[in-house]
Amino acid sequence: MPHSTLIQYGEDLKVDLDTGPDIADLSSPMEALLKRSGIQTGVMWANVVGSTGSLTTIEFEPGVVTDLKAAIDRLAPRNLPYAHELAWHDGNGHSHVQAALLGPSLNVAIRNGRFALGTWQQMVVINHDNRPRQRTIAVILMGRRG
Repeated sequence: MPHSTLIQYGEDLKVDLDTGPDIADLSSPMEALLKRSGIQTGVMWANVVGSTGSLTTIEFEPGVVTDLKAAIDRLAPRNLPYAHELAWHDGNGHSHVQAALLGPSLNVAIRNGRFALGTWQQMVVINHDNRPRQRTIAVILMGRRG
């Protein structure tokens, strides 16, 4: 059987988000990026650039989105005192804590030219900051085309 070459492919995605927590579905842009890469079997690594953003997977439907936003606000409410605000006075101490709890990165297997995700599982980016942000998601795909 012929050996196919291992390749890597990278792009940055840009997503405009409202004041946090705001959540955007990355499914379509990620699938388009995978298609451009031509990779059939491999892995995707992604990270959101910045300390007040996070990546995760959810079922992207209004009820789950509402529930996740409420859970994020319960984990690190904006109305508590944060030491970060004593130093910077920018009002986003909760944003840093929320983002750290969810994490900045995501990796997903690629099989048969598709992300190995469940039927109701979508990749999402979350802005936790206390102002709208354009989030950059750095994506690297590595794998084989054949």
